[in-house]
Amino acid sequence: MDKMIEVNDLSFSFGSGELKNTVLKNVDLTIHAGEIVIMTGPSGSGKTTFLTIIGALRQATEGNVCVIGQQLVNSSEYAKVKIRQQIGYIFQQHNLLKSLTAVQNVAMALEMHPGLSETQRLQRSADMLCSVGLDDRLYYKPDQLSGGQRQRVSIARALVGKPKIVLADEPTASLDKHSGQDAVGVLKKLAKEAGTTILLVTHDYRILDIADRIVELEDGIIK
Repeated sequence: MDKMIEVNDLSFSFGSGELKNTVLKNVDLTIHAGEIVIMTGPSGSGKTTFLTIIGALRQATEGNVCVIGQQLVNSSEYAKVKIRQQIGYIFQQHNLLKSLTAVQNVAMALEMHPGLSETQRLQRSADMLCSVGLDDRLYYKPDQLSGGQRQRVSIARALVGKPKIVLADEPTASLDKHSGQDAVGVLKKLAKEAGTTILLVTHDYRILDIADRIVELEDGIIK
């Protein structure tokens, strides 16, 4: 099975000198293609920092971080952009633009795919929203949607570009139990159908059953 994420001896710190705060300590983790991995751990353990490094949103300088065959430690901005184009992101607060409809929010993720016309982007986005059960909400704006529906829009946005990896940071934190389980159930179904790899960071022990594997990060160390 192909290794989509391979991390060896990764360390990461904020600040320097007396103000240096080491967040990640010699982390090792391998995730294979199509695998759904949940990372748990207390607040401040380094989970979100780890996710941003894997997603090429933060530069790491120590260790080895290979994502989709690309080395990200001390990598160029060009290399990081190429990786970002192959990753879908799901955030706790949805990060939807309030002035845009659901289908327009999803279509924004396809602007990094220059081979598609605007009509094609909107059609693919509408199809994706139908796949997450929002066929009757295509032209609703975020304020007209429930929390669970907004998270389904963000799932559609993450998957519409057919990414190889989806990174999710506390995707159920602002949802009730039913809405949260509903949203991650949709994510798992669609990701499994597409063979997409998922790394999901959460405190929500109600959704652990969607994972193929669970890892715990505590005090910057994988348990």
